[in-house]
Amino acid sequence: MRSAPKLPSTFTKSAVSFTGCAGPLAGDRWTPAGPPRGTVLLLHGGGQTRHSWRAAGATLARAGWTAIAIDFRGHGDSAWASDGRYGLDAMAEDVSEVLRTLPEPPVVIGASLGGMTGLVLAGEQPDALRALVLVDAVPRIDRGGAKRINEFMRSAPDGSESLADVAEAVRAYQPHRVRPVNLAGLKKNVRLAGNGRWYWHWDPAMLRPRAEDEMSRLIARAQAAAVAVRIPTLLVRGALSDVVTSEGAADLLTLIPHARYTDVAGTGHMVAGDDDSVFLDRVMEFLDGEVSSHA
Repeated sequence: MRSAPKLPSTFTKSAVSFTGCAGPLAGDRWTPAGPPRGTVLLLHGGGQTRHSWRAAGATLARAGWTAIAIDFRGHGDSAWASDGRYGLDAMAEDVSEVLRTLPEPPVVIGASLGGMTGLVLAGEQPDALRALVLVDAVPRIDRGGAKRINEFMRSAPDGSESLADVAEAVRAYQPHRVRPVNLAGLKKNVRLAGNGRWYWHWDPAMLRPRAEDEMSRLIARAQAAAVAVRIPTLLVRGALSDVVTSEGAADLLTLIPHARYTDVAGTGHMVAGDDDSVFLDRVMEFLDGEVSSHA
């Protein structure tokens, strides 16, 4: 059993901003009270915001890590892309700009699209990252699961009448989750428009369909990057995920033979939010062990 590091008694949380290729990127920073052990950059999945990492940011800071979570372009409080570019290429360009401003190579913890972004950068910019945690993110995903995500994101083009309706939509998509008692937390992921209806906090332009050859190109780019990854890597898969199958995980481990792999029981594609206590325990074991010893 690993011995837990001595935790600082407090940490501070502050708003930060970075400049991406499409405009400002909003972020949050959790700064530990004591000397930092390093920097962790948290990258959310498509359709999420930086607020999906609020528990992770606090936990990491208490363990001595400076944690930074950003909103991708077109998400949350970050700028929307005037040219409508929201694919993996664009996200990698933005995060590359963020990395240039950090005082040291960070550990990147990325969920879904955020994980694929981290994977591409880890392979193509070998000195830019210290370690990589892929949260239900692999190059070869299940197309059926990806289609269900896309259908969910398209399900309310005219908004929702109430936060209760938003919660019901999430419950219908993820029936294994307990519906939140306090609906106010949903305000982090939706916005109230002038017409009194609630809309998801992302640019609808990101849902434009992509051609099959474009999807094949992105998969090939991610696979080529994976082969080049040399830093400590952890894949965390939701055992109930309909996006990352066990076969998809095995494919990733073939590409990155030194990567560690763990399933989190009872969780789906949004494994970090489904059971953040178990997820964070697995991540902290990785940081305390392989990442710290590799420094």
